[in-house]
Amino acid sequence: MDNNNITLAIIKPNAVRTGKTGPILSLINEAGFEIVAMKMIKMTKNHAKLFYSVHKEKPFYESLVEFMSSGPVVAMVLKHENAVEEFRKLIGNTDPAKAEPGTIRKMFGISIQMNAIHGSDSIENARWETNFFFSEIEKFY
Repeated sequence: MDNNNITLAIIKPNAVRTGKTGPILSLINEAGFEIVAMKMIKMTKNHAKLFYSVHKEKPFYESLVEFMSSGPVVAMVLKHENAVEEFRKLIGNTDPAKAEPGTIRKMFGISIQMNAIHGSDSIENARWETNFFFSEIEKFY
């Protein structure tokens, strides 16, 4: 598998809770991404702490851990040419107020933290993040 062509996406608890999973999946599909792994999980606080450990020194870390463990999320491995870059374009700016019209975060985000969806920010992180959530037998490249 060419790691340049995969990325991780997580539909966040606020979007799952408000019934936005279906519309978000439709936008991902319409944008040409292939979902090669997907599952709904509820992250424990420890799971969220480990996943977001890169941010542990930042002031928003504890609230991010609380939020991401507050309810179910939908984790996915997406396949597309230049997946990380293309998915970042589709989801938009971290701050929904600054996101371009038509992006997932502009349409479904509430705040910087409750911005509806996570997407890997680099090829290296995509590799680490997809392996964090999915074993090799759960990925269908």
